[in-house]
Amino acid sequence: MAYAITMTTCADKADAEALARSIVAKRLAGCVQVVKIHSYYEWQGEPRRDKERLLLIKGPKEKLAELKEHILAEHKYELPEIVSVDIADGHEPYLNWLSGR
Repeated sequence: MAYAITMTTCADKADAEALARSIVAKRLAGCVQVVKIHSYYEWQGEPRRDKERLLLIKGPKEKLAELKEHILAEHKYELPEIVSVDIADGHEPYLNWLSGR
């Protein structure tokens, strides 16, 4: 089985925790970690710096399409970040746990 880490950001702790809980409850990922970050970017022609929460969503690649749909349906941002990176290697028992096996 193949696995990925999908990243998205939320504006605050409450939004990040609600999204993380819903992802795990729907079994779209085995684990979601929430990390405080500062984001620097340009939005609508203006430079921005915001405190955000980064969600590191780890699970099987076969659920990525459903995960993306869920994030888009539940997210409060106009244009949410949804970026996935393949997990090339890892501790096999842990990866199996991510998929619920």
